Amino acid sequence: MDTSLERARTKQSSAKSRQGLTEAKLRELQPGERAYKVSDGGNGLYVLVSPSGSRSFRYDYRLGGRRETLTIGRHEPVARLVQRSHLAYGMDVTLEEARLLLARARVDVSSGRSPARAKVEQRGEVADAKTFGRWATRYFEFKSDAKSGAERLADSTLALRRSIYNRILAGPFGNLNLDEIKPVALGELLDRVKTERGPGPAVHAREMVLQVYRFAAGKGVDVANPAEALARKAYATFVPRERNLSRHEIKVLLDALEETGTGPTLRLAVRFMLLTGVRKGEFIGATWAEVDWERARWLIPAERMKAGKAHTVYLSEQALDILTTLRTCFPSSRFVHPSRYDSSEPISQATLNRTVAAAVVRINEDRTPDQEQFLPVSVHDLRRTFSSRLNDALFPEALIEACLAHQMRDQVAAAYNHARLSGPRRALMQAWAEMLDCWMRGATAREVIVRGKAKIDAAAHDAEGMNL
Repeated sequence: MDTSLERARTKQSSAKSRQGLTEAKLRELQPGERAYKVSDGGNGLYVLVSPSGSRSFRYDYRLGGRRETLTIGRHEPVARLVQRSHLAYGMDVTLEEARLLLARARVDVSSGRSPARAKVEQRGEVADAKTFGRWATRYFEFKSDAKSGAERLADSTLALRRSIYNRILAGPFGNLNLDEIKPVALGELLDRVKTERGPGPAVHAREMVLQVYRFAAGKGVDVANPAEALARKAYATFVPRERNLSRHEIKVLLDALEETGTGPTLRLAVRFMLLTGVRKGEFIGATWAEVDWERARWLIPAERMKAGKAHTVYLSEQALDILTTLRTCFPSSRFVHPSRYDSSEPISQATLNRTVAAAVVRINEDRTPDQEQFLPVSVHDLRRTFSSRLNDALFPEALIEACLAHQMRDQVAAAYNHARLSGPRRALMQAWAEMLDCWMRGATAREVIVRGKAKIDAAAHDAEGMNL
């Protein structure tokens, strides 16, 4: 295109600029070798026609002594049914819509706000709304909301999943769009997690991804769930495991329990179960009428025992102290530990497990990535711990089984005198409580064990110990 034709086009543009733009004039604008501008009658809006033929509305302004340009949007000659409140910078817009957005931009500038910067931030927010990290945030918000009803997760479960997301998933996947996370990439991450951290974290990471994608799908997002292509058993096959705590793990768990946000009486309840070795249901249904304070024993009726036979739990000094505190806290309830919301009902079946799980989450939150994770613990694991640690200390097995209300298959063991005596059982329960005290101080329980065995033997031969 020669120079004279370019000058003619510029004059034509200037003449049109003074008159203001119309949709018809916009359609007549032809591309040149260089981009050129056509003003919309001096209101600050102009259209930039590129050599490719595209037409975009723009607005130049000065803010804080700096010149900025806002690209309002590309010209779209066909009117659409778009509400004014839905108009946004960067859309395809008609001339009328561009003028509306210009008015919005001029208000921003007069108020000292940069519409160009707002557009960039808006674009970032739109992009962020599609990311795995953003959907994970929405998932946590929904699952923690009391209005979510049955969909709401327990605080301990939420804490565990947040920990998994922050420690394992946020770094590699947080800023990726949902459709950018493929099964191969997820599988490679889970393989590394399994190798470096263990199968438990890998399984929980897969579960977290699975749930976030399912949540997004429930909100209308049509995207493949990469976790569904990966079998859970490829990262861990969990078989029934006799989980019991070592003496070091006991201290770690009970210390963490004191730092959780759960109620103090629930912490005492967990300690009481570890002290007594009873089943969860036996404690939950416990009433004050069953506690014999004078003889320091707890009489559990047959209807609440698994074997259908009444059972006596001999209470150590430490266990009695806990019961005294619980009685002080719940003077008007018939239950040893009533429900938080109704003192005429006992605590729920899930409450104690949530309390223990919260302590485990607290432990793992304080551990670095290179430290081994503290394995999950259930309330029943406390009963296994009671049995395992006493057997390790070589206390009489039949005596331990009697304290646990187990039916001995070995007839010789069943007939073992210790299992029928209250004195030896009392001595064993007190020795166990003192062993726990030693471990909580970080000390060895060797002397306590020796002393406890001597007391058991003495009680077995004590004529008073024959009084059941």
